[in-house]
Amino acid sequence: MAIANLHETLLSYTLRKNQLNFEISQLQTQKNLALYSQADAMSIKAQDEQELREFYKALYESDSDYQGKYADYTQIPDFEAELDKIAATYQEQLEQLNAWETQLDAQITTNSAELEEINAYMESTKSMLSSNIQEDFNYGLNS
Repeated sequence: MAIANLHETLLSYTLRKNQLNFEISQLQTQKNLALYSQADAMSIKAQDEQELREFYKALYESDSDYQGKYADYTQIPDFEAELDKIAATYQEQLEQLNAWETQLDAQITTNSAELEEINAYMESTKSMLSSNIQEDFNYGLNS
């Protein structure tokens, strides 16, 4: 009876271990998606900033008044304000993606800790199961 209970316990641990491995795998996939989304947003932001720089550079080079007033296109008054608008546009999105990645990391850590605990329980249960089988075998020989 004890052997059957230990074997059933071992099977339940194995099931939970497999579930945790599957969940960790799914979380890792979601984390990769979050990292990709962050990189994509940063790339689009950089592209928007580059287009803005090119626009102001062309404006500066085509207008002699600007060339007389400013040393380069970055000193045109609206340039910095436009850069700030672009940064603000992507800031919230990047913060949300970063928060999502942090949440996924926390869940992966939690699941990994539970997985380690399950592995320790499984080793303990295997040891008890082996010990009980040996005791039952010895008991049968001594009867």
